[in-house]
Amino acid sequence: MSYDLVFELGKKVLDGGQLTFDEAMKLTQIDKSDIPILLGIANKIRAKFTGNQVDTCEIVNARSGGCSEDCKFCAQSAHHNVKLDIYPLMNEEQILHAAKKAESHSAYRFCIVTAGCGMKNDPDFEQIIESIKRIGIETGLKRCCSLGILSPDHVKALKAAGITRYHHNLETSQSFFNQICTTHTYDERIETIKHVKAEGLEVCSGGIIGLGETWEHRIELAFALKELDVDSVPINVLNPVKGTALENQPPLKPMEILQTFAIFRMILPTKILRYAGGREKALGELVPLGFLAGINGMLIGNYLTTTGRGATADLDTVRDLGLKPIAE
Repeated sequence: MSYDLVFELGKKVLDGGQLTFDEAMKLTQIDKSDIPILLGIANKIRAKFTGNQVDTCEIVNARSGGCSEDCKFCAQSAHHNVKLDIYPLMNEEQILHAAKKAESHSAYRFCIVTAGCGMKNDPDFEQIIESIKRIGIETGLKRCCSLGILSPDHVKALKAAGITRYHHNLETSQSFFNQICTTHTYDERIETIKHVKAEGLEVCSGGIIGLGETWEHRIELAFALKELDVDSVPINVLNPVKGTALENQPPLKPMEILQTFAIFRMILPTKILRYAGGREKALGELVPLGFLAGINGMLIGNYLTTTGRGATADLDTVRDLGLKPIAE
């Protein structure tokens, strides 16, 4: 029976073992009635290896729209016809204001995000550096950013400015990536992550589920992140945006989403699994169950182009479950 398999593999992880790819795939095929058991095991693994603290992060969409890349899910791609608030890089005061607001919301980290392929020949890079320094002077936040593809020199400059963690999603598995994006390669994304790690910075990298990928693609992504030894794994759930190439993509079932979280926790027992975009629409009233499926980090507040539940509701959920926001 599949619940015996769940207990067997759960004990293996709790005892310090590592799941194989084939074992993880078996967990995708369990009886639906056994998914709650899987969630409970994942929750126990989370408690043992990462404790009860929840890593909270708030982001600012510091430069919006007009991106040259053709990622099929993205509202900010210039290849799509989406009604979107497009604007150039915010000034230093605007970014600082967003950071102070995040700190007031009990965010532990603050991430500056810009639309675009990366920082090569980007005239905004120096202004971003100055904003990062200013946030370090005027807040107590851990500083992160998500600026796309970077060279080693960019990474060195960000580290010198005070960045402690860099966000750069793989988005999906290598074998499915060309179905989602054709204007840059998976290897370019991995190269940026390796540049970041070479400078001793932490890496936040995950992806989006619900793009049309198979379970095998999803597990492939989890093992790629394990091999790269990333520190934080944001898991987004596709929120189809009208005007994008995936606007008609059928939604995942809520229990499949929770099952995905739990399997990722079992593959990555010691890492931060971060609730990210799309959870509200995809899970509805089941959002709290994500924390009982192994989640121990979250974006609070709003996302890049869509709104969330609000920081207050997010943090209330965390506390009601007996967990503790890391900034408190």
